[in-house]
Amino acid sequence: MATTDTHSAYTASRQGARRRLWPRILLIALLVLASIAAIAFFANRTAINGYAVTGAAYAARVGCSCRYIGGRPIGDCAKDKVAGMELVRLSDDPATKSVTATFPLLASQTATYREGYGCVLEKWED
Repeated sequence: MATTDTHSAYTASRQGARRRLWPRILLIALLVLASIAAIAFFANRTAINGYAVTGAAYAARVGCSCRYIGGRPIGDCAKDKVAGMELVRLSDDPATKSVTATFPLLASQTATYREGYGCVLEKWED
């Protein structure tokens, strides 16, 4: 009888230890995954930033053409963005006939309408 009680207590103790161990294992796994994601993001920061600058430049030029060559309102031009450009925001400056496309926290580019040349991108900053 004493052996059964000892065995039951030992089994209950092991099960309790396992239950306390799972949250720790899960936390460690999440930290490892977050670390891998952070390393991948920052290791490819140059590539990601390059894509963001290129996308913002494309959106600025297309938005400028839509606004100042096509004569459409900027809100209407913003609807013409291609798939993958949902985060890019367009704003126009009627005084300078320019459109700025901003990719939040990563890039911003401006295209200006010039008579005889159409919409041209402003000089890129490195």
